[in-house]
Amino acid sequence: QVQLVESGGGLVQAGGSLRLSCAASGRTDSSYRMGWFRQIPGKEREFVASIRWSGGITNYADSVKGRFTISRDSAKNMVYLQMNSLKPEDTAIYYCAFARINYQYAYWGQGTQVTVSS
Repeated sequence: QVQLVESGGGLVQAGGSLRLSCAASGRTDSSYRMGWFRQIPGKEREFVASIRWSGGITNYADSVKGRFTISRDSAKNMVYLQMNSLKPEDTAIYYCAFARINYQYAYWGQGTQVTVSS
């Protein structure tokens, strides 16, 4: 089992920044990746960014490239999402997720609300 706890959401004006954090605990090892997803009520959850724990390879959705940065702190088992130049369309509930390599995301956090005002 893996437990994920997000923090750092809030209300920000367009053009502003927020940093989301996700603490992972439980059965984690080096062969996994972690990701951030977001969801607007009534819409499908969408991929935002991911990072492989070993090697730190990252991947981003086109809509956030150049604005968002995913990073990790291996010693603390934390993953972060630095969000800059935020837009109203970034408003969503953001979820942290965990997947073992070659498997789909199986563990999810409770979500944190991000609201960007225009």
